[in-house]
Amino acid sequence: MSGIWGWFGGGSAAQKRKDSPKNAILGLRTQLDMLQKRERHLQNQIDEQDAIARKNVSTNKTAAKQALRRKKVAESTLETTLGQITTLEQQINAIESANINRETLAAMLVAREAMSKIHGKLTPEKVDEEMAKLQEENDLSNEIATAITSANIGQPIDEEELEDELNALQQEEVDSKLHETGGSIPVHDKISLPAAGTGALKGKEKAKAVVEDDEEEELRKLQAEMAM
Repeated sequence: MSGIWGWFGGGSAAQKRKDSPKNAILGLRTQLDMLQKRERHLQNQIDEQDAIARKNVSTNKTAAKQALRRKKVAESTLETTLGQITTLEQQINAIESANINRETLAAMLVAREAMSKIHGKLTPEKVDEEMAKLQEENDLSNEIATAITSANIGQPIDEEELEDELNALQQEEVDSKLHETGGSIPVHDKISLPAAGTGALKGKEKAKAVVEDDEEEELRKLQAEMAM
């Protein structure tokens, strides 16, 4: 690994290696530019000698032949120059492709190193184990919450005692109403209220009868006082 990063990493030597393809491409492009200028120059010579030969083809055959010879030389040189240009273009493309491949590999290595640091010692088995532990903790939390909400804290309540207290409160309410109207009822006539529910209607009827009897008694007392 250190060897790979020594190639792609920092340092003067590594920087020189990194710049080497760029310098090579720069040199090749400079030479290519020179050859392309030579190509244009040779093509101009060929066109010029062709024009001279055409001009003297009928009037001065010697001049026409010399022009054709110079044209042939220029064409031969141009062919060589075109071959050199093609070779340089191929070399530039090859170096550029190799450099792109190297930079791509360097980026992939950096990405792999980052992923390795992110994952650390994690494995699929380790993740499954941690997820199982997390599920166990969630289940335990749910069980604790259920136990807390379902627990009856304190002593159990006696339902019969509650019914007796309710009946006593109802009896006090009836006695209070009778007292407000000025009547009273004997102890043995006091209402024994039934349990709440099915006997509520009978209790109301008995209370009404007691009130009516009390009203009759008050009426008799009033008649006796008037007779006196």
